[in-house]
Amino acid sequence: MPTVRLLVVDDEVSLMVALRNTLSDEGYQVTAVASGADALTELRRGEFDLLLTDLMMPKMDGLRLIHEALAIEPSLVAIVMTGHGSIPTAVEAMKTGAIDYVLKPIKLNALVPALERALTVRRLRVKNAELEKRVQERTAELEIANRDLQAFSSSVSHDLRTPLRTISGFTEILLGHHASTLPPEVRRLLGLIKLGAGEMAGMIDGLLALSRFGRHALSLEKVDLAQLSRDAIKDLEREHAGRHVDWRIQSLPPVHGDRVLLRQVVINLISNALKYSRPRDLAIIEIGCTDQRDGTAAVYYVRDNGVGFDMRHAKKLFGVFQRLHLASEFEGTGVGLATVRLIVERHGGRIWAEAVPDFGATFFFTLPSQAGREVAPL
Repeated sequence: MPTVRLLVVDDEVSLMVALRNTLSDEGYQVTAVASGADALTELRRGEFDLLLTDLMMPKMDGLRLIHEALAIEPSLVAIVMTGHGSIPTAVEAMKTGAIDYVLKPIKLNALVPALERALTVRRLRVKNAELEKRVQERTAELEIANRDLQAFSSSVSHDLRTPLRTISGFTEILLGHHASTLPPEVRRLLGLIKLGAGEMAGMIDGLLALSRFGRHALSLEKVDLAQLSRDAIKDLEREHAGRHVDWRIQSLPPVHGDRVLLRQVVINLISNALKYSRPRDLAIIEIGCTDQRDGTAAVYYVRDNGVGFDMRHAKKLFGVFQRLHLASEFEGTGVGLATVRLIVERHGGRIWAEAVPDFGATFFFTLPSQAGREVAPL
């Protein structure tokens, strides 16, 4: 166990020397000085675990010393020594930063337990400082990695567009101007090439959107999620034109977030519900909020009576380019739900899904309430 480094400060030299000798015998590594100025000099010179200081001293009293000492070493833990008549001042010192006080004349059976308690606090402060430093380092690393990934995705996506346009362009020329001279099998293969190029173009667009939403600066305001849902249904009118859809929009509590990004969350989830309920003669799509709370955040959901999915594959849902159904059954690029997850997490929330094959799916997500306003930074 490392030796505890203790700085003792008392302008009464005889007491200072007595404390130094006694506490050295107790196993502490003691440095003793007779003034606040000398104490600050020692603190700048080396690191200490504990500060034991007299409260009433000339020039610099214990209150000021503690204040300036903590500015030098924030994890330092201070105890003040005081007479019976200065207990209110000792309490004031605890407000300044001391964690305890002992009364003069000093008794060893009172001082040692106080030092042990102070040492426990010191270790916690050091541990917390280390954890905070690690969190800051990891956060910085993640921010750099996130920016690099977004830049890479954006660059690759843009670079892919040129050869893809070439493939699509020449395929259209062959199918348009030379179709009559081409054998049926060649026309079929060219059609597959055109279809594949179109799917890749959709994937590139999805990557660019994902990168754009990841870089979008949050503009926070009160958002009416029910109205946002109604607006999204109008925007998606072409997707449900001619279909029988029973829309069930509950009264939803307002959220505190970015209207542009939350609009994309709602559009993607409703579009997803429309797509996978297409086999139903009557699609039922419900947008609501449960009574339960996830911390301070309300739990919202979008539910459909579509084809559902096997919960064994639920972890794949929110990955980029992850799909649980064949492209021949349902179109899509596998980027929409990844985008939703990114936006929800940027708002400090989380998203998950529950489903039963052939009995529909429910996508739950949390968002900070207007009262909570707990939105995570990028």
